[in-house]
Amino acid sequence: MHLTPDELIFWQSGFFKLNATILFTWGLMLMLVVGSRLITRKLSTGLKLSRWQSLLEIVVTAIEKQIEEVGLTQPRKYLGFLGTLLLFIATASVCTIIPGYEPPTGSLSTTVALALCVFVAVPFFGIEEQGVGNYLKSYMEPTFIMLPFNIISEISRTLALAVRLFGNMMSGTMIIVILLAIVPFIFPIIMTLLGLLTGLVQAYIFFILAAVYIAAATRVRKPKPEPGAQL
Repeated sequence: MHLTPDELIFWQSGFFKLNATILFTWGLMLMLVVGSRLITRKLSTGLKLSRWQSLLEIVVTAIEKQIEEVGLTQPRKYLGFLGTLLLFIATASVCTIIPGYEPPTGSLSTTVALALCVFVAVPFFGIEEQGVGNYLKSYMEPTFIMLPFNIISEISRTLALAVRLFGNMMSGTMIIVILLAIVPFIFPIIMTLLGLLTGLVQAYIFFILAAVYIAAATRVRKPKPEPGAQL
């Protein structure tokens, strides 16, 4: 077992190399695409639902409920992006029970890519909801002095998202490696299960933080009433 999937290289030719991070990331995306296609190919609108459709509706409803509770009044609008983030990170953690599998979220490059997706999505949804002028104006509230601080905040929280996910995923892997060297039987199995739980928790936290950032960016600020105006 490796501390990071970047260390496991399957093929290399000069500068180009195919490591476990790239291979398992694309394999995971392919599995999600094929799985979603298989589950949604025979959806029914009647009273009789298949087990897969019932499970799918439970998952989708739960995700929409969480998005709405964060403050996004139209959860279906953000379901595709936020739901994909949640399922990707959660599936990457669940698949650790497969022998030989290395979770791509154990690589800093993967967590940075996920954080950059959130970094791009926040202004995208914010501009879509408020317009370019109102969204950019929010960086200078309550005064224009806050402009550099708000920009730094955008960058720092993106880095925090990437480092938090990477640190939690890699720490679990490191503990398992150490225990394998000391007690190679029972404890690594227990730690693998704990690592699986930690990965699911981290997927949920990443999903919630992304939803919170988008909710803050899409919040329409109502103008203050003028003095003496009737309520």
